[in-house]
Amino acid sequence: MDSDLIKIESPLKTDVLILGSGIAGLRCAIEIAKGGLKVTVATKDFPKESNTLYAQGGIAAAVDPDDSPKSHFEDTIRAGDGLCKEEAVKVLVEEGPERIRELISFGAEFDKKAGVYHLTKEGAHSLRRILHSGDSTGKEIEQTLMKQMAITSKIEPLAYSMGIKLAVNNDRCVGAYLLDEKKSTILPVKCRAVVLATGGAGRLFQESTNSPIATGDGMVVALEAGIEMANLEFVQFHPTALHLKNAPRFLLSESMRGEGAILRNTKGERFMEKYDKNLMELAPRDVVARAIVSELKKDKAPHVFLDLTHLDPEFIRNRFPTIYATCISYGLDITKEMIPVHPAAHYIMGGVKTDLFARTSLKGVYAAGEVSCTGVHGANRLASNSLLEGLVFGCRAGRAILEDTLPMPTKFEKDIEINTQTLSPEVVNELRRQTPSLMWQGAGISRNGSGLENLFSELLNLEAIFGKAPFERRARETWNMIQLGKAISISANYRTESRGAHFREDFPKRDDIRWKRDTTLIYKNGKHIFL
Repeated sequence: MDSDLIKIESPLKTDVLILGSGIAGLRCAIEIAKGGLKVTVATKDFPKESNTLYAQGGIAAAVDPDDSPKSHFEDTIRAGDGLCKEEAVKVLVEEGPERIRELISFGAEFDKKAGVYHLTKEGAHSLRRILHSGDSTGKEIEQTLMKQMAITSKIEPLAYSMGIKLAVNNDRCVGAYLLDEKKSTILPVKCRAVVLATGGAGRLFQESTNSPIATGDGMVVALEAGIEMANLEFVQFHPTALHLKNAPRFLLSESMRGEGAILRNTKGERFMEKYDKNLMELAPRDVVARAIVSELKKDKAPHVFLDLTHLDPEFIRNRFPTIYATCISYGLDITKEMIPVHPAAHYIMGGVKTDLFARTSLKGVYAAGEVSCTGVHGANRLASNSLLEGLVFGCRAGRAILEDTLPMPTKFEKDIEINTQTLSPEVVNELRRQTPSLMWQGAGISRNGSGLENLFSELLNLEAIFGKAPFERRARETWNMIQLGKAISISANYRTESRGAHFREDFPKRDDIRWKRDTTLIYKNGKHIFL
């Protein structure tokens, strides 16, 4: 896109603008449309592209007669390592079963055995409570919600339209600006409310299981609008991503370990007993990821192995068809050979700070799903709670918007400054390569103060190459990665303890006296300010 030719179009008018078309955004749109409001769902790629689409393991909920919301609550609190907001967790586990039944009524199909839903077990769950559709649960849910959206006349999808700035007037959001990739224009959108449902930021890290679109865009839109952010230092690294040369860091679902897969080091030894004697391979993700890193350092190895070879081959092929087929495509038969695995960035527990109905600190802006921080995940997310969070809080966001009845703004003054300078694709690609590498080294699984300070400094240097925010999608994504990387690094340096997914080599112990609280910050006048 040639920035000196960028045109600002006439404003589009809609009742509610939702940025993002994953599980939270779609469920929110469906709820709002039921109330009679017009909804525009904008996504920077094709509508189905989201982290939801790639979610494998399943969705957790207390749907079994032998299970209970109380048990689900206790497991979630335990995994969150002292930082979960109990009221948010209660909402999740108590409303979760209802949202699941509703999803099934929409047409979602989950695996059954002898006519009963087949529930699997994942890390830190006390019993089997994970509903799944093969090993492509996210895809099943996304398609179901897409079909539901398609039959709702009040919802209009808007593809290849990236949210880049919120429009604010008198301390209230009155809309947003979208970067229209197809037309190479800026589209202002005037509306009653904006919902941030843009997902996560795994692509900030060199090793990541996330979709290429997970560059933290919604979080940066919020940051740059001065909205309160919380707990950005808490990034979850999934223990088992495929680690083959020339292969993507394909997620190997935790449900594989739930069905009996074993982690082994390069000597063939089962090692998780040394790190958690009781839960073994099904310990919380932060525990397993750090255990793997410890084994890698000790053996000076590039990866450990996930072993399913003792399980029935037919069961493996039927239970994990996508994983089996993907590994076969790279010459690996998981029924006969152990799988090389390595931790990879998977999920961010922090994000845009919200209340229990997705409201943010800026009137007219709501956030749901991974982009948000409700406090439901604490310092470490419990496996398969992410899809459930999207359903529950996406629905709540929709209901809050209907209840708040914000009026359509009367004024919408264009206040976006166009950066007419451009960088060559080669420079952008190099910045795109350097940023995740720096983040992996400085803010990865194990951190320390000097490394985090150096990371922040290096990101400032990369930011200076841009000068100002660019107006081309790949360049803007890279800018966003740098901006969010700065916020993550300064938050991680600020929290001088180790808790959940945040591990400091220089502060290896949990400190409840000083740090059993959120890390809340805003970005104002070019500075990060902790509240």
